[in-house]
Amino acid sequence: MRLFLFDLLALLLFAVVGLVSHHRPVDLGGIARNLLPVLLVWLLLSPFLGTYRRPSLHSLLFTWLLAFPAGLWLREMALGGGFGPGFFVFLGVAMGFSLLFLLLFRGLARLLKVW
Repeated sequence: MRLFLFDLLALLLFAVVGLVSHHRPVDLGGIARNLLPVLLVWLLLSPFLGTYRRPSLHSLLFTWLLAFPAGLWLREMALGGGFGPGFFVFLGVAMGFSLLFLLLFRGLARLLKVW
Protein backbone atom coordinates (compact mmCIF):
# COMPACT_ATOMS: atom_id res chain seq x y z
CA MET A 1 0.00 0.00 0.00
CA ARG A 2 2.82 2.41 0.80
CA LEU A 3 4.40 1.85 -2.60
CA PHE A 4 1.08 2.67 -4.26
CA LEU A 5 1.05 5.96 -2.34
CA PHE A 6 4.45 6.85 -3.82
CA ASP A 7 3.12 6.11 -7.32
CA LEU A 8 0.00 8.12 -6.58
CA LEU A 9 2.11 11.08 -5.44
CA ALA A 10 4.16 10.81 -8.64
CA LEU A 11 1.00 10.85 -10.77
CA LEU A 12 -0.47 13.69 -8.73
CA LEU A 13 2.70 15.74 -9.16
CA PHE A 14 2.60 15.00 -12.88
CA ALA A 15 -0.99 16.32 -13.07
CA VAL A 16 -0.13 19.45 -11.08
CA VAL A 17 2.98 20.20 -13.16
CA GLY A 18 0.89 19.75 -16.30
CA LEU A 19 -1.66 22.26 -15.09
CA VAL A 20 1.00 24.79 -14.09
CA SER A 21 2.94 24.40 -17.34
CA HIS A 22 -0.23 25.08 -19.34
CA HIS A 23 -1.14 28.08 -17.16
CA ARG A 24 -4.27 26.38 -15.82
CA PRO A 25 -5.53 26.79 -12.27
CA VAL A 26 -4.39 24.09 -9.90
CA ASP A 27 -7.75 23.16 -8.47
CA LEU A 28 -9.60 19.96 -7.67
CA GLY A 29 -11.43 19.96 -11.01
CA GLY A 30 -8.24 20.28 -13.04
CA ILE A 31 -6.42 17.65 -11.02
CA ALA A 32 -9.38 15.27 -11.29
CA ARG A 33 -9.68 15.83 -15.05
CA ASN A 34 -5.99 15.07 -15.59
CA LEU A 35 -5.41 12.38 -12.97
CA LEU A 36 -8.57 10.31 -12.63
CA PRO A 37 -8.66 8.67 -16.09
CA VAL A 38 -5.06 7.50 -15.75
CA LEU A 39 -5.55 6.46 -12.14
CA LEU A 40 -8.68 4.50 -13.02
CA VAL A 41 -6.89 2.46 -15.68
CA TRP A 42 -3.83 2.10 -13.40
CA LEU A 43 -5.97 0.69 -10.60
CA LEU A 44 -7.82 -1.65 -12.96
CA LEU A 45 -4.64 -3.08 -14.46
CA SER A 46 -2.24 -3.17 -11.52
CA PRO A 47 -3.75 -6.23 -9.78
CA PHE A 48 -3.48 -8.24 -13.01
CA LEU A 49 0.06 -7.05 -13.72
CA GLY A 50 1.39 -7.65 -10.21
CA THR A 51 2.41 -4.02 -9.83
CA TYR A 52 2.17 -4.14 -6.04
CA ARG A 53 1.96 -7.88 -5.40
CA ARG A 54 5.41 -8.42 -6.96
CA PRO A 55 6.82 -4.90 -7.13
CA SER A 56 9.70 -4.53 -9.52
CA LEU A 57 10.93 -2.09 -12.10
CA HIS A 58 9.56 -4.44 -14.76
CA SER A 59 6.04 -4.49 -13.29
CA LEU A 60 6.09 -0.69 -12.91
CA LEU A 61 7.18 -0.18 -16.51
CA PHE A 62 4.63 -2.66 -17.82
CA THR A 63 1.83 -1.00 -15.85
CA TRP A 64 2.95 2.45 -17.00
CA LEU A 65 3.25 1.33 -20.62
CA LEU A 66 -0.32 0.01 -20.68
CA ALA A 67 -2.17 2.22 -18.21
CA PHE A 68 -0.82 5.63 -19.14
CA PRO A 69 -1.69 5.67 -22.87
CA ALA A 70 -5.07 4.06 -22.14
CA GLY A 71 -5.78 6.61 -19.41
CA LEU A 72 -4.80 9.51 -21.65
CA TRP A 73 -6.98 8.09 -24.42
CA LEU A 74 -9.87 7.85 -21.94
CA ARG A 75 -9.23 11.44 -20.82
CA GLU A 76 -9.25 12.64 -24.43
CA MET A 77 -12.51 10.81 -25.10
CA ALA A 78 -14.12 12.33 -22.00
CA LEU A 79 -13.01 15.82 -23.01
CA GLY A 80 -14.26 15.36 -26.57
CA GLY A 81 -10.84 15.94 -28.08
CA GLY A 82 -9.52 14.60 -31.31
CA PHE A 83 -6.83 12.07 -32.02
CA GLY A 84 -4.79 14.03 -34.53
CA PRO A 85 -1.06 14.73 -34.47
CA GLY A 86 -1.46 17.04 -31.45
CA PHE A 87 -2.73 14.18 -29.30
CA PHE A 88 0.24 12.00 -30.19
CA VAL A 89 2.69 14.80 -29.39
CA PHE A 90 0.91 15.26 -26.06
CA LEU A 91 1.02 11.49 -25.50
CA GLY A 92 4.79 11.38 -26.11
CA VAL A 93 5.52 14.29 -23.79
CA ALA A 94 3.14 12.99 -21.12
CA MET A 95 4.65 9.51 -21.29
CA GLY A 96 8.16 10.89 -20.86
CA PHE A 97 7.38 13.16 -17.93
CA SER A 98 5.12 10.67 -16.18
CA LEU A 99 7.87 8.04 -16.35
CA LEU A 100 10.35 10.54 -14.96
CA PHE A 101 8.10 11.29 -11.97
CA LEU A 102 7.33 7.61 -11.37
CA LEU A 103 11.01 6.67 -11.43
CA LEU A 104 11.94 9.55 -9.13
CA PHE A 105 9.30 8.57 -6.60
CA ARG A 106 10.21 4.87 -6.85
CA GLY A 107 13.81 5.92 -6.20
CA LEU A 108 12.65 7.84 -3.15
CA ALA A 109 10.69 4.78 -2.01
CA ARG A 110 13.85 2.71 -2.36
CA LEU A 111 15.86 5.22 -0.32
CA LEU A 112 13.20 5.18 2.40
CA LYS A 113 13.17 1.36 2.31
CA VAL A 114 9.51 1.24 1.27
CA TRP A 115 10.45 -0.71 -1.86
